[in-house]
Amino acid sequence: MIQRFDIDGNPNLGVSILAKDNVAIVSQGLQDSYLKNIEETLSVPIIKTPICGSNLAGALMAGNSNGLLVSPYVFSHELDIIREHDINVEIMPDKLTAIGNIIVANDNGAIINPDLSNRAKKVIRDTLDVEVVPSSIAGLDIVGSAVAATNKGALVHPDASEEELDLVEDVLGVPAEIGTVNRGVKLVGACIIANSNGVIVGNKTTGPELARIDQVFNLFGESL
Repeated sequence: MIQRFDIDGNPNLGVSILAKDNVAIVSQGLQDSYLKNIEETLSVPIIKTPICGSNLAGALMAGNSNGLLVSPYVFSHELDIIREHDINVEIMPDKLTAIGNIIVANDNGAIINPDLSNRAKKVIRDTLDVEVVPSSIAGLDIVGSAVAATNKGALVHPDASEEELDLVEDVLGVPAEIGTVNRGVKLVGACIIANSNGVIVGNKTTGPELARIDQVFNLFGESL
């Protein structure tokens, strides 16, 4: 299923909400109407909590069904809220703190910013239980913003090379295609909320963009 909506006028949904196949992390103050749409589309339990005192869970977290990674500036009570739901969450030991911008992962693999430390790589590997490959995508180190990935497919920044698309497919183990969202925005990972059950994009997303998203994530034309 694909849904289109903005959150308080913001179409860049991927920075606000983290979604995986077993959970979605949303801000504490998110309106009930949004929560209903998210639950309906993604079919996962929702945890309501700020992250690092902000409403930017998507920018400050990354992960897969095995575990989540979070910025070192997370508050202990925020971690407690997540762990109360039996979710494995670990703090990233690195100076690069916008975790969602620098890691793209699914249950098969993770592509990470090449500048991350060896210690951080180990935490990522141990927490997510997948192969970890440092790389840029489309010449960008913010790989989490350049790629939106689920266990079904990956939508990639349109300036990515064929070699980079092959890398995404090899590491994440899913088909990868280039595309845009929100009427031409290339940083698809910053704009999309997605898991294997569904995708949510901003209202500006065009018909051709929706068709590509439907194809990439294997959603069988279920649009609202």
